[in-house]
Amino acid sequence: MSRLPTIDDLGDVRGKRVLVRSDLNVPLDGTTITDDGRIRASVPTIRRLADAGAKVVVVAHLGRPKGAPEARYSLRPVAIRLAELLGRDVRSATDTVGPSAHEVVAGLADGDVALLENLRFNAGETSKDDAQREAFARQLATLADVFVSDGFGVVHRKQASVYDVARLLPHAAGGLVLAEVEVLRRLTTDPERPYVVVLGGSKVSDKLGVIDNLLRTADRLLIGGGMVFTFLAAQGHEVGTSLLEKDQLDTVRGYLATAKERGVEVVLPVDIVVADAFAADAAHDVVPADAMPAGRIGLDIGPQSARLFAAKLADARTVFWNGPMGVFEFKAFSAGTRAIAQALTEVKGLTVVGGGDSAAAVRLLGFDDSDFGHISTGGGASLEFLEGKTLPGIAVLED
Repeated sequence: MSRLPTIDDLGDVRGKRVLVRSDLNVPLDGTTITDDGRIRASVPTIRRLADAGAKVVVVAHLGRPKGAPEARYSLRPVAIRLAELLGRDVRSATDTVGPSAHEVVAGLADGDVALLENLRFNAGETSKDDAQREAFARQLATLADVFVSDGFGVVHRKQASVYDVARLLPHAAGGLVLAEVEVLRRLTTDPERPYVVVLGGSKVSDKLGVIDNLLRTADRLLIGGGMVFTFLAAQGHEVGTSLLEKDQLDTVRGYLATAKERGVEVVLPVDIVVADAFAADAAHDVVPADAMPAGRIGLDIGPQSARLFAAKLADARTVFWNGPMGVFEFKAFSAGTRAIAQALTEVKGLTVVGGGDSAAAVRLLGFDDSDFGHISTGGGASLEFLEGKTLPGIAVLED
């Protein structure tokens, strides 16, 4: 993989309009941001450019609007939080490439920062039609002189603000993207061993490619979360009403056989917290993983499994973790995820928390970002990188 151009390669940016693609896709409860991790991660690049005298034009998406404005997906609450974190005003536009955006950008002085409205209010942003996407990218490009890609959470998407704009303007990778790529390269190129991967989350099907690749690189795979029930069922165990992907049973059996052939240790839970229903206050207890009752649902790994997983992490020198061990949002079913997070804080080596729900979980459970080597801002992008896929938003910067 070739070197990525950096902000230094852009030369003096004073007085230049710099379009920054950030990832500000934060969880909202109404207009309240429940986890500002992605905003905080985007601040250093924005601040660096503003301090260098650039006119910084930040673009981002929020949620999944269908190519038209939706009030609940407005970036207005994000602009307010970004201003607080930057300690300077952030001007908000009420559109992305319309009159408001042009007026706001035209009014910027050197060192000013603006945030345009949600990119996905425009159908061209995510269009599969190359011409439609490029037309929107051209509209974005008229607002800037150079482009900085700093939204790692979207670099696996061929979208107008990620891919097409980079083909139209002088470009560079921002500090966040550079840091993410550097860490992920350490996981894929000669990682320090033992290399342990913890996979959770709901579905095996979301992680097929990455499991396939990890069976070539990892020493040990710890499997939890909703996806574990497909593994248990593949071994012939009852899983009750737990999440089960029947169409993946043969695939999982294949993984277990491949792991055995290659000497990769696959560690599954030995006990499960089962409940009467998927609810925070559901009656629950702990049962052996190979003796789950038919009418109940598994919502977390059990205490014995938590201790087993922690022991399997104790000697690790490199750890990648993607996906919670249970329904961590419900206190009664958060112990397994907490145990993994705690074990990672004690690892003497590189620990990478792979974005998405895992990042939200460690913060919700009271851990600090500094407790881990790296918390990725991009769950899907991290997985695709580890899968060995080409990420369009990275490849276009290298061209």
